[in-house]
Amino acid sequence: MATAAAGASLTSVLGTLSVGLRKELFDAFNQIVKNFRERRWEPSELNGGKLCEVVYTILRGYADGKYPAKAAKPKNMVLACQKLETEAAGALRSIRIQIPRMLIALYEIRNNRNVGHVGGDVDPNHMDAVCVLQMAKWIMAELVRVLHNVSTEEATAIVDSFADRETPLIWEVNGKKRVMSKGLTMRAKALLLLYASNGPVAEADLVSWIEHSNGSVFRRDVLRPAHKERMVEYDADARTVQISPLGIAHVEEDLLPGLGG
Repeated sequence: MATAAAGASLTSVLGTLSVGLRKELFDAFNQIVKNFRERRWEPSELNGGKLCEVVYTILRGYADGKYPAKAAKPKNMVLACQKLETEAAGALRSIRIQIPRMLIALYEIRNNRNVGHVGGDVDPNHMDAVCVLQMAKWIMAELVRVLHNVSTEEATAIVDSFADRETPLIWEVNGKKRVMSKGLTMRAKALLLLYASNGPVAEADLVSWIEHSNGSVFRRDVLRPAHKERMVEYDADARTVQISPLGIAHVEEDLLPGLGG
């Protein structure tokens, strides 16, 4: 699974889409991830609406047998999604029913939770933003699963590998990465560096980036315990390290908010 995810590219997983449509899709998704990480609840939810419009266009193109060059907003999102149930009769259930119904729920948050306009009954908040983020991830993974013909686990790993996880706490210079925050433990530094990297990182690179004085000690005190806690996946044979979904959640929910990242 990790190998398939690490070796995938935007073109390989959604190569049937037009270049413009594929870019709009990943831009909208990454904007949701970025705003959530920065605790900008209202923009995070607003971009959920943009994602809905792009995904609907993809579903419509799938049903019609031809993808447009760019996304278009339907006049009535709810009605348009409901029509797919009958107008895409030959398509997979995920294309006809499951993704469209998820889009309706996501669009409802954007329109009627005091997010898209003044007058909703709920202020933009963390709870709604979490809902938007997780629905967006599910929709993206399901699209990858269907269009790229992989398992649910592989699709989820691929989406996680594409999620934009840049943070101002990490500075890239001369091919190296540095943590720009003082007073952190080696474990915290390692997780931040892995979080800002797509796919596996060579153990030697991680030790070098952190400037740890002893690779063996770093492996014993940081990598192996983090692997045991499922924060990372440490491959002792290949000597590579990759952050896990649990590690990503820890960085986004526990580390970054306290560091202003």
